[in-house]
Amino acid sequence: MAMGDKAENTGEKIKGAVKKNVGKAVGNERLEAQGRAEQAKGDLKQAGENVKDAFRG
Repeated sequence: MAMGDKAENTGEKIKGAVKKNVGKAVGNERLEAQGRAEQAKGDLKQAGENVKDAFRG
């Protein structure tokens, strides 16, 4: 996996976690849901990269 992809996926997961927590703290369900979605998107991208790595190695 390219380090850039790994960093990008981790960044997306962190950004989602921050949005989720801020949304929860201020009672904004929409922001919280967006954060959860971004976190899941980062997790899926990371999993896809791990599958690619398994077949390359």
